[in-house]
Amino acid sequence: MNQEKIDRINVLARKSKAEGLTEEEKKEQDLLRKEYIANIRRNLRAQLDNIDLVAPDGTTENLGEKFGKREAN
Repeated sequence: MNQEKIDRINVLARKSKAEGLTEEEKKEQDLLRKEYIANIRRNLRAQLDNIDLVAPDGTTENLGEKFGKREAN
């Protein structure tokens, strides 16, 4: 998600608190928020898939391989 979209989310949030949003702006805000959350989940999943756990016996286990690399929704 680019910075312009994040800035737009913030503008809509401020406007919502100050004066309210039109129905079109509410729909835009909802779509932008869903896109933002999906992006956060994708990034978190990628980070978790790259974590290696080291067992006390010295073996390593990759979380992505253990739980399967799944596509984030």
